[in-house]
Amino acid sequence: MSRRTDRWSEHERIWREQRLEPVLEKSPERKSRFITQSGVEIERVYTPAHLADPANDPDRDRPRYRFSPADGSPTWDEIDDLGLPGEPPYTRGIHPTGHRGRLWTMRMFAGFGTAEDTNDRFKKLIAAGGTGLSIAYDMPTLYGYDHDEPLAEGEFGTCGVAVSSLADMELLLADLPVGEISTSMTINSPAAMIWAMYIVAAEKMGVPRAQLSGTLQNDILKEFIAQKEYIFPPGPSLKLVTDTVEFGTREMPRWNTISISGYHIREAGSTAVQELAFTIADGIAYVEDALARGLRFDDFAPRLSFFFNSHNDFFEEIAKFRAARRIWYKLSRERFGAENERSTWMRFHTQTAGVSLTAQQPLNNLTRVAIQALAGVLGGTQSLHTDAYDEAWAVPSEDAALLALRQQQILAEESGVANTVDPLAGSYFVETLTNQTEQRAWEYIARIDQMGGMVAALEAGFPQAEIADAAYEQTRELEAHEREIVGVTRHADPNEEARIPLLTISAEQERRHLDRLARIRAERDADVHAAALRRLHEEARHGDVNLMPAIVEAVRAYATVGEMCGLLRRVYGEFREPLAV
Repeated sequence: MSRRTDRWSEHERIWREQRLEPVLEKSPERKSRFITQSGVEIERVYTPAHLADPANDPDRDRPRYRFSPADGSPTWDEIDDLGLPGEPPYTRGIHPTGHRGRLWTMRMFAGFGTAEDTNDRFKKLIAAGGTGLSIAYDMPTLYGYDHDEPLAEGEFGTCGVAVSSLADMELLLADLPVGEISTSMTINSPAAMIWAMYIVAAEKMGVPRAQLSGTLQNDILKEFIAQKEYIFPPGPSLKLVTDTVEFGTREMPRWNTISISGYHIREAGSTAVQELAFTIADGIAYVEDALARGLRFDDFAPRLSFFFNSHNDFFEEIAKFRAARRIWYKLSRERFGAENERSTWMRFHTQTAGVSLTAQQPLNNLTRVAIQALAGVLGGTQSLHTDAYDEAWAVPSEDAALLALRQQQILAEESGVANTVDPLAGSYFVETLTNQTEQRAWEYIARIDQMGGMVAALEAGFPQAEIADAAYEQTRELEAHEREIVGVTRHADPNEEARIPLLTISAEQERRHLDRLARIRAERDADVHAAALRRLHEEARHGDVNLMPAIVEAVRAYATVGEMCGLLRRVYGEFREPLAV
């Protein structure tokens, strides 16, 4: 122990005897356990001893900190592990000036009904000060069906915009500054097809593909783990992802071809530590598949991005974001041999926790979202979406979406949180929690490595079972009132009635979309369309060919999402998750 730590330990002993214990005798603390949402015990007070001496860890059978893949040293160093913003290991952020140099992108997620409806919403968000687009697609689009197929019945436009063909994408992007603003697209199984539509529509607007900037979610592994919007088995699904990485590396230098997403893992019920660990493990799998394809890590890694949830446990979320950057830096350097510094940067988008929103007393959600957004900002996010207060009921109304954007703008312009970089750095509690989060995430990553990687782990059901257990535990805690939800488990109003205006999708909107789909099929060049689908079919059967050029050609011929995905279903088959026994 250092002399400084000795002094603090003695000072804490005296404080406990002279100040704390007399108070506890008169007034006990509120409850017996204080824990994070991941179950980490929170101590009453933190001092330098928590950082300087790993023996103080309540988990005394293992070291407090880890660490790196190659070095199991339990020590923590103020410069090596914390340092300054913009320097490795990026605990304090990847840029020296943080949000002083550039505010986070206010990327508001939107999509409902027809392409025209969503185009109008995007124009209003941009006019209100939004600085990035984020497109939500409806369920038939996400599952690769056209909207006139029987399985699509009743699902038109209710949780996102309906896109069946290039004609829809052209309307969706009409008069939007796609060459100047970045666009994120939440699409996974049919990601290659939807991305191709965006590329072709932009080129028809006069914007070359190399100029386009944005992010394709394209994270199929988390679909198998958590969200379940998969189509094809894991092998061909991963191949399609790597096709997009290879295509983007060669032709679209400003585009992030994967947004490796923990958001949906968290929405499925995981803890913060599981969200972080499983997201990183997914990233490892994508990198290893791209390397096996023959790509160089430094050629594609700078365009990998990440996507995290920001939940209610304010300090744990901040610790998660800080630990994430440190872990990715160490992996990039020590496992993948990064030589380009940008390859080691974890750049991430944050969305507030949809699963935390309540239908009861929905205006309470404004407070939840503000807390979650603040955690994302203090954690150093590059872009942020704030959920609207009415999302537990429906796709956000226009007024609710605008109010969600205003929450970000108030944080940016009025709160002062962007005036200094990583203002919580050096907090004994935050640094300790960051270290504990990192250690626990490494332990999960090591277990997944031992199983043969994330694909093998998800095929064995490991992450799914861990998430299910965590979700069960959270439910048990709520039912036992060990945790509370204001307006639901505490302070509920039994006479409450919903009094908020909700967005609805009309039959007329669906009819317009279906009429356009029928018209496209009737008017497109049948010979060009058939030739494009034949090429896609043959190249998919071949197995070793990058499918993106063939998909772009099919899109240009106005092939639909359902036609292209149906063709690949016949080649690859469909995945059916085995039932648990």
